Amino acid sequence: MVCIPCIVIPVLLWVYKRFLEPIIYPLISPIISTFWTKKGVQETSTSDQKGSEKSNGTHKSDSNNEATAKGAAIAADKKTD
Repeated sequence: MVCIPCIVIPVLLWVYKRFLEPIIYPLISPIISTFWTKKGVQETSTSDQKGSEKSNGTHKSDSNNEATAKGAAIAADKKTD
């Protein structure tokens, strides 16, 4: 059994996005733009980064593709063409 809000809320949102927003948005957009200005985010440099390296959010391992298992270093399988 599905609860009533689980049916009513998506239907109301669809009606708003489909029919009401095209009418209402042009009227309110000048008011919203005065409060919510579009400013670009400026990148700040921090001293905790290594040299001039940039990070994209991924972890870069320093082990040069080597994995350790039970204390021994095992080189990762590499295919060279």
